[in-house]
Amino acid sequence: MEITDPTPAELRVLEAFPRGDRLDFRPPPEGDSASDAPALGADWGPERTVRAEVLRALLLGGPRLDGEIPALRIAGARIVGHLRLHYATIDCTVSFLACHFDRPPLLFGAQVRRWYLGECVLPALHAGTLRTEGDLVLSDARIRGQVRLAGARIGGALFLERTRIGPVPPSGDEHDLESALQLNQATVERDLVAGGLCVQGETRFSGAAVTGTVRLHDAVLDHRGSTALQATTFTVGADLHAPRLTALGRVNLRGAHISGQLNLGFARLANPGGMALRASSISVGELWLRQADRIQGSLTLRRAQVGLLHIAPEVWPDQVRLDGFGYTSLDPHEPAARRLPVLERDTDGYVPHAYEQLTTAYRRIGDDAGARAVQLAKQHRHRGTLPWYARIWGYLQEVTVGYGFRPTRAAAWLLSLLLAGSLAYGLHPPDPYKADQAPEFNAPFFTLDLLLPIVDFGQERAFAPDGPLQWLSYVLIAAGWVLATTIAAGVTRTISRQ
Repeated sequence: MEITDPTPAELRVLEAFPRGDRLDFRPPPEGDSASDAPALGADWGPERTVRAEVLRALLLGGPRLDGEIPALRIAGARIVGHLRLHYATIDCTVSFLACHFDRPPLLFGAQVRRWYLGECVLPALHAGTLRTEGDLVLSDARIRGQVRLAGARIGGALFLERTRIGPVPPSGDEHDLESALQLNQATVERDLVAGGLCVQGETRFSGAAVTGTVRLHDAVLDHRGSTALQATTFTVGADLHAPRLTALGRVNLRGAHISGQLNLGFARLANPGGMALRASSISVGELWLRQADRIQGSLTLRRAQVGLLHIAPEVWPDQVRLDGFGYTSLDPHEPAARRLPVLERDTDGYVPHAYEQLTTAYRRIGDDAGARAVQLAKQHRHRGTLPWYARIWGYLQEVTVGYGFRPTRAAAWLLSLLLAGSLAYGLHPPDPYKADQAPEFNAPFFTLDLLLPIVDFGQERAFAPDGPLQWLSYVLIAAGWVLATTIAAGVTRTISRQ
């Protein structure tokens, strides 16, 4: 493409490009720094204005000098017109620092080396299926519209530090922008660095893969009443660090795979009246919600698999879904009484797996008392799902032996009944069936004969109580059978747990 009527500013660019020189259009430090902000670039004069078509001509077929490496390195310029580079192959480094773009750059399907847009102001960025050999840098940029990187392949790292994407709503007004940041199906060969990122609208990472670490510390993802982060089947090769993340809207991580740590410490997840965090079927080495704000909205962890779960009881929301949720360790260590109310908030009702998983976690750290408390709570919750006649048997088991988890209760009942029977029969000994063949009457052993179904001391067969004492014998026999049955059930349950 032939460049016609280049302006003085464009002549400087044409001269610097073949040698890869850095060209800075910004005034000296002693100048008016307020008017030099890229956000005010629309007011910059012709001395700082470069046509996008001139840049396109240089990148696609600009002059080369022997022994020099060409590069486009511009700072503080106003770029007017569309920089149309879709499906282009660009073999030089491109760097725009603190520049103002009147129109969105079009990089769809382009292949570039390294692309730098630090501190720039852009209406939008259309770079779906972009291919880079090195880094893509958008740090400190201000992008009023969409950033489209769906299907991109970044050969280095992707930098979005302190970048602001989407419109800033007027005070008191909320403005939603669908898919403000699109990274779905993209691949980043190194790290995704997005500390301090601020997005107004939906952020999409679905199907994306980051080989290294994702850093979202202090990020703000704001799409209230809808989805703030859509990251289903998102794959991270190392850690996803998002301490102090603010997500206003739903965070959907369904099916994500994070090899290392998912750190949401000190985070704020808020979607009142809806789903705040959907993390079903995720696979994570460690899930940290250390000192996070109480989650506003529901939390789903169904079928998720986590190595270490670090979450305090006060962080859990009022509604959870935990069926199939598995974890190896649970921090911080809390008494079972502090953890159990969370299981009662499950919107699926009674979920046996959630109780078994919590029991396993307590047993793994040697807290047998905590494990027994969880199992007792499980039986109590299960009883509420049974018909009335089955609940009666459940009440008997709980009162007598605590479903086998409180064996001392059975001993207390046996001792109490033994004392009562011994006293009653000691004061009013029953008559023998055959006086000449009866052994000497012993009230405690007579009572034990009545209480213990499989024990025979010969007392019950030799003496016949009558009147009220006969009714007492019926009560003792029935109580003995109940205690024996519940104790046997408790022993069986204990053996099966081992």
